[in-house]
Amino acid sequence: MKKDKVAKVDRSEERLRELGYKQELKRELTSFTNFSVSFSIVSILTGLTSLYGTALNSGGPAVIIWGWVFVSFMSMCVAASMAEICSSYPTSGGLYFYSSRLAGKHGPFFAWVTGWWNLLGQFGCTAGIDFGLALLLCSVISLATGWIYERWQVVLIYFLILIIHGLINTFLVKLIAIMNTVSVWVHIGGIVIILVTLLVKAKDKATASFVFTTFINNTGWSSSVYVVLLGLLQSQFTMTGYDASAHMTEETKNADVAGPVGILMAVSVSFVAGLAYLLALTFGIQNLENVLNTKTGNPIAQIFLDALGQTGAILLLVILLLAQFFCGNASVTANSRMIYAFSRDGAMPGSKYLHRVHPQLSSPVWAIWLSCFVSALLGLLYLINAAAFSAITSIATIGLYISYGIPTFCRLTFARDSFEPGPISLGKWSPIIGWTACIWICIITVLFVLPGEAPVTAQNMNYTVVIVAAAAFYIFGNWYFNARHWFKGPVSNIDMEEAGADFPSSSNAGDKFEVDTPASSEKQELEERI
Repeated sequence: MKKDKVAKVDRSEERLRELGYKQELKRELTSFTNFSVSFSIVSILTGLTSLYGTALNSGGPAVIIWGWVFVSFMSMCVAASMAEICSSYPTSGGLYFYSSRLAGKHGPFFAWVTGWWNLLGQFGCTAGIDFGLALLLCSVISLATGWIYERWQVVLIYFLILIIHGLINTFLVKLIAIMNTVSVWVHIGGIVIILVTLLVKAKDKATASFVFTTFINNTGWSSSVYVVLLGLLQSQFTMTGYDASAHMTEETKNADVAGPVGILMAVSVSFVAGLAYLLALTFGIQNLENVLNTKTGNPIAQIFLDALGQTGAILLLVILLLAQFFCGNASVTANSRMIYAFSRDGAMPGSKYLHRVHPQLSSPVWAIWLSCFVSALLGLLYLINAAAFSAITSIATIGLYISYGIPTFCRLTFARDSFEPGPISLGKWSPIIGWTACIWICIITVLFVLPGEAPVTAQNMNYTVVIVAAAAFYIFGNWYFNARHWFKGPVSNIDMEEAGADFPSSSNAGDKFEVDTPASSEKQELEERI
């Protein structure tokens, strides 16, 4: 029995070693806990809640329901292509590692671009989740006490939430898997409770005609097609973050199966649960005008208030708060693993610090707090512009989906004949699904930088375009003038270890947080340039 258990662990560790990395993080996650990380980050109770009001004004119930079905299908195409590659390359580097391996001689360039877009998206995702939690918490307090909150107070609460998530990821690593498992049941159980409660308690339920066919346009734009496309942001922002299963593969047993299955299950389970949640909310609307012009600060809070009264509304909102809290914590976990993996290959400023795993805490401490710090900076946009939340969610969607699409593009172009699938493969459907995913990503990348309201003013402008343009300038400019001269893509830390490197290990004891810089001349030169 003991030997069999060791063999199961060694299977994933051996594959990781074949890909050029030694085992540093503890491999303790099961297939279910790997799935639970992605499911917690997708978090239908976070994304669909946070942007329900946006979608209600940009298309109404018809776009909310049918948009969710359509976006879920397109997201499954993206997820399936990602899962196929993940099965072959189960590493924490995830998407940017895939691009490096699949793009051949162009690998360093595509790895660089993929990694940085993924980082931007993950920062935006963490910011969007925790900021949505801060807004919802303020709405709940306001509903319970009559408190009228201001922007700076929302930002302070947002900072506090980020700090709490940073502390959990730093000092309570062993509890993260448990929290993600609890998160799954909070989401599923919460949806069942909300569905049953609204169906039983709501006196004047909306009609099927209202839920499935009503179109609303409060954007100021005359084009119905454009408004429908704008309304898809709610669904598309929600269907992000499932790449977390790939980033957690170095901590997962049987990762070449568990990782891709986690990706696919996160999207499929989220689709079913999310559809039930949206139907419950939309059928539960008692007074559309109240919801569109809510004084609670949150349309869903108004739906609960109209249907259940103050006490019932607060009880259901607490479920949403718990779900969003778990979601934000899981996002910090996944974000820090990406920073850890990317900096392990020297691709970030301060890489020699960011790739360290604390020998006693078994967590990438520097990476965790960088994730929280950058997310905090994004939250400051709210002090300038009340529409900043939509911009943050657009940044998350665009950054993540660009990074999702590049490995698939490389797989279909540079490696269409050389790619060796892992245990999970799409077979003959791979090209069709892959190109569908790439085309869809191109569409949403353009769509979500466009203005959401007309006429466009300084207060309602979509500042996503400014941040995305600045990010593109940095990513491509830094590559051309700097990184192309030294960045070679993922660097094998096994080779460095044999050359005299001393990398941090989660299994090594010791009091020092610091570790020696690798002795490899290539690595030394790389870090000096950074």
